[in-house]
Amino acid sequence: MAASERGIQIRIRLFGILFIVVFLIIAGRAYDLQVIQAPQLQDRADQQRQRVVKLAPQRGSIFDRNGVPLAVSLDAESLYADPTLIKHPQRVAGQLAPSLQMSKKKLTRLLTEKKRFVWIKRKLEPDVAKQVRKLRIAGLQFVTEHKRFYPQAGVGAHVVGFTGLDPKGLEGVELEYDSLLQGEPGLLVSQRDARGRGLAVAGQVVQGGTPGLNLQLTLDRSLQYIAEKELARAVKQAHAVGGTVVMMEPASGKVLAMAIQPGYNPNVPNRFGASSRRNRAVCDMYEPGSTFKPFLLAGALEEKIVHPGQITNCENGRYAVGGKVIRDHKPFHNLTLQEMLKYSSNIGFAKLGKALGRKRFYSYITDFGFGEPTGLDLPGEARGLLRRPSRWFEIDLAAISFGQGISVTPIQITTAMAAIANGGLLMEPYLVERVTDAEGNTVQRHLPQVRRRVISERTAKLVREMMVTVTQPGGTGTRAALPGYRVAGKTGTAQKVDPVTGGYSIDKRVSSFIGFVPAELPALVISVTIDEPKGKAYGGLLAAPVFARIAEQSLSHLNILPKGSMADLAAVPADPEPLPDLAPLIPASEPVDGLVMPDFRGMSYRQVLQMMEAKRLNLKLSGSGQVVEQSPLPGATLHYGKQAWVRLGA
Repeated sequence: MAASERGIQIRIRLFGILFIVVFLIIAGRAYDLQVIQAPQLQDRADQQRQRVVKLAPQRGSIFDRNGVPLAVSLDAESLYADPTLIKHPQRVAGQLAPSLQMSKKKLTRLLTEKKRFVWIKRKLEPDVAKQVRKLRIAGLQFVTEHKRFYPQAGVGAHVVGFTGLDPKGLEGVELEYDSLLQGEPGLLVSQRDARGRGLAVAGQVVQGGTPGLNLQLTLDRSLQYIAEKELARAVKQAHAVGGTVVMMEPASGKVLAMAIQPGYNPNVPNRFGASSRRNRAVCDMYEPGSTFKPFLLAGALEEKIVHPGQITNCENGRYAVGGKVIRDHKPFHNLTLQEMLKYSSNIGFAKLGKALGRKRFYSYITDFGFGEPTGLDLPGEARGLLRRPSRWFEIDLAAISFGQGISVTPIQITTAMAAIANGGLLMEPYLVERVTDAEGNTVQRHLPQVRRRVISERTAKLVREMMVTVTQPGGTGTRAALPGYRVAGKTGTAQKVDPVTGGYSIDKRVSSFIGFVPAELPALVISVTIDEPKGKAYGGLLAAPVFARIAEQSLSHLNILPKGSMADLAAVPADPEPLPDLAPLIPASEPVDGLVMPDFRGMSYRQVLQMMEAKRLNLKLSGSGQVVEQSPLPGATLHYGKQAWVRLGA
């Protein structure tokens, strides 16, 4: 008995120990699952029972330097469906097709998919969404997303760019700063059953995202409008294929305006071809012609191989170089450096280039920034075309001396001319001045950057004074002169290369003018190019007057008074009458006349923008707060090209 009892006790103890061990294992495993792995398992469970759809994020806004909105994000409704809840897909497709402007066949395919979530059409126009809501179709649901809208329509379109449906930036600043502008997307979360099928659309929840950062550009909307208006007028009158205007503040490198023709409306970019959307000021290369001469002159003066009063024999209009004959537009004999620039003597500058020499000339060309990107914060900038001096023959040196045989971009030559205007410093051009968050706090600030000193202040002043004579009587750029201002500039007329023959075209030219004003203390550098004008193509006849008209209006806008003016600056209104908008660049088949001005009084800024989007209006907005004034009055008819604006106040 004693041995039997001991055996029973041993077995009891063994079972007890075994029970305790098993209990501890189970408890440990439970702790691991319930505590340690709980977050990961919860995520996996959520993924199994939830479907998550990313919505379009709220991109940051883009403003001009005065706070005028150039790009904003508005609320827009997107339509989706649960096909399992739609009993008669073909009939529903027939009801939706007219409002959504989609084919019945495509809609039927979407509405019969074996899914519980299908996008039907995203970012609907407000009136379209209203029409669909009235149908009250079971299985259809709306969710609010964000849609990009450009209040200024075509003004500054090539700089601002546009976005896709994502919305991701596709051109311009929208593309260059896409990572900053992109906010965190909102999420549409729906429940799924054990087989992965979505549950009722009513059970879906929208989780808000985070808005992107805002950009404040150096661009001035009013100056941009002036440049675009005058360029469009000149291109049309000359029957040209296109043109550019770049306006820069020479002391800082800020780009104040960048106008391109042909233009487009970023609200409807798909209605315009790729050639209309291309930013010619940074992407297109052209031979600068005589506008390149001031840079050779600056290098020669800096190296002291010539002096201002030096006489050059211009060979009576014909000069043989490397087996070729160089001609001037009229015969000249002995000319000073100033006269060579004033009358634009190709022969005189061919001799000046020879005196400076290939290596030193090439060095100054690169120092002025040619042959490399300027660093402007826009995508797709071209480098230009500049061969190494070892590949220059004698005729190449002569041709480059008067701007043929080298290719530049409008932004390159404007930046280079700014170095002469500001006393010899090559600045880095830029477009984005500030990056701010949703509360208006500055996240990044772009300050002027000096890339290098190219020439001395003395040389820059000498070249500036010589360039003034170009716009004075007898010069090639007299049509760029402005009463009350000293204008420094240079005309250019260059032949284009024929892509078929590889030689210079007989009838295709680029007419250009580049200058700055006031010459004694330059506030603006403006370059104008007219591409392939018909008829007389001289830069002094076509581009110089465009410069004058743009400069005159721009100086007035900036309150830079003409010399000798007795006007009282204090009398200038702080908030001048806003300039009218360019008419939206939309096909002529869409009427403009007949639109009626809504009643904006009392609305907020966002409400005004939403109304503009809904009514397809293009108005000038100023101020902040609520609408206190508008023109024309509510109910008045809006006419093509006529002024229309809304002012907000506290």
